[in-house]
Amino acid sequence: MAWENETGFLPPLRTRITNIEQYDVIFVGFPTWDMQLPPPMKSFLKQYNLSGKTIVPFNTNAVYGIGSSFDTVKALVPRSTVLEGFSVRGGIERDGVLFVMEGNKEKQVKTEVKAWLKRLDLLISK
Repeated sequence: MAWENETGFLPPLRTRITNIEQYDVIFVGFPTWDMQLPPPMKSFLKQYNLSGKTIVPFNTNAVYGIGSSFDTVKALVPRSTVLEGFSVRGGIERDGVLFVMEGNKEKQVKTEVKAWLKRLDLLISK
């Protein structure tokens, strides 16, 4: 993952959204890669003309947070409105074992996502 970000590699995307112009609000979800926006997401944001659209980033990360990923989203869509993003520390891998989000953490994140979506609704409705 690190070499893709270090080299600026932008992978070609297999799927093409033919009617993206019909959407006013686009949610963009991704994991953090090496403290950055993943190259496939950079490809997506560069491939489409998202001028005038509202972009809503959301993210999962293992430990270090969003890094520069939300800033990169803003930089790649300068003629769009980028709303408050949401990030959550997700599953953590240790020694090849993935620890999933469950129990109280799952309930906490559900509450946080609902509150975030409520705030977004107020922003989008304005």
